This record gives sequence, C-alpha cells and structure tokens, in this order.
Amino acid sequence: MRLEIKDLHVHYGKIEAIKGISVVVNEGEIVTLIGANGAGKTTTLKTISGLRPVSSGSIIFDGKDISKLPAHDRVRLGISQAPEGRGIFPGMTVLENLEMGKYHLKMKSSEIDEDLEKIYSLFPRLKERASQAGGTLSGGEQQMLAIGRALMARPKVLLLDEPSMGLAPQMIANIFRIITEINKQGVTILLVEQNAQQALSRAHRAYVLETGSITKEANAKDLLNDPHVKSAYLGTGAHEIF
Repeated sequence: MRLEIKDLHVHYGKIEAIKGISVVVNEGEIVTLIGANGAGKTTTLKTISGLRPVSSGSIIFDGKDISKLPAHDRVRLGISQAPEGRGIFPGMTVLENLEMGKYHLKMKSSEIDEDLEKIYSLFPRLKERASQAGGTLSGGEQQMLAIGRALMARPKVLLLDEPSMGLAPQMIANIFRIITEINKQGVTILLVEQNAQQALSRAHRAYVLETGSITKEANAKDLLNDPHVKSAYLGTGAHEIF
C-alpha cells in the first residue's frame, strides 16, 4: 500500500492553491506536512479525500489512480480523514458519532462491536461518555471522537488535519501519544500539523509546504535541526514535547 501525489495542482477559482506538489506516503509511515496558515496543507488533504477537485496531476493509491473517484469511494478503498475543526455531529451521542464512521460499510453487528472496543481501548474517555452528546464534550474529547470516527472506517491511510488545534499542552501530548500508537497498530498516517515540534518528533518523514509548493523534504528528525525550519516553525512559541 502506497499513497503518491504526483505534480498535483489545485485551484479555488482562478487562484492556484497547490502548485505542482509531489508527496509519497509509504505503508507503515507517519508522514507530516508542516507549514504556515494558508500554505495549502488542508487543501492537500481535502484533495486526497476527494473533497476538492484535482486541476491537474494525479493521486495514486495502492497502484490505482483515484484522482477522479468520489469521496465515498475513496473511503471504501481505505482513505479516511479526521478533519480540521473535528467536524463531529454535536447533537448525536458519542456512540452515534462513532457509528457514522461505519455508515458506508456493510458489516455485521459483531464486527462493529469489535471495532468499537478497539476505539474505546485507545480512548477510554469515549467509552465513559458513549451516551453523551458530542457537542457537550471538551475540545480534546471531541478530537478523540473525530479520530475514533475516522478509525471506524478501518482505514489503510488515516489523514489527520491539525489534531492539536486549540488544545492544552497536556492534551496535545496525549493526542500525539495516541497517534503514535495508532501507527504502531498498522495504520499509515498523513499528518497536517502546525505544532511542528510534536509533528516532526513523531513522524518518519516530513515535507515543508510554503504557499502551495514543497520547499523541503527530509527525514523528520533531520528537519528538527534544519536552520530554516527551526527559525520558521520551531521558535519560542512551539510547544514542548511531553
């Protein structure tokens, strides 16, 4: 299993948001995209998910060009996303939100129960709040719910968009610990994250995206010591690693 983006261009009207980027995510990796607001990180994930059309270039998944496939078919193939801002259903319970991750799959109730237990083992707090409305959860709990819902689709590749946004440092550390555990369980991850310190510390490889173009590509640990990356993304405002 391999996800490959080749010379991808994406537009919003006449504005070119993504300018010919190429990214590879190999099976078993955590790959991170870092960059400032407006760099095109979220647009890249939305395009992989099928929520934004490809202007030119291609998205290859498991040897197949999926550039024209609708979003729901990409989920069936094994691409699932926890979006920026979490995107949970606030009026539904935690359990109902998780079950929505299975909406497109034909599965036995015993299989759904088995997957729910896996999610609850990763996120015990969700089990405690299974009957609670999603909108009443804390920000960190909602992020857990968004990731859990994405995992219910049994993804081969999990797309995570800003999972630490708006969270306290202790919760950020917990979320990234869980992301590492998810990867160890066999899920490949493409991570978009402004908290570059945490992202580069957890990822295998990384790309720097600036105004729609890839400007650097390297092993994640190497970028932690890159002068440009340190100056632009690892300044005094970066969160400490826990």
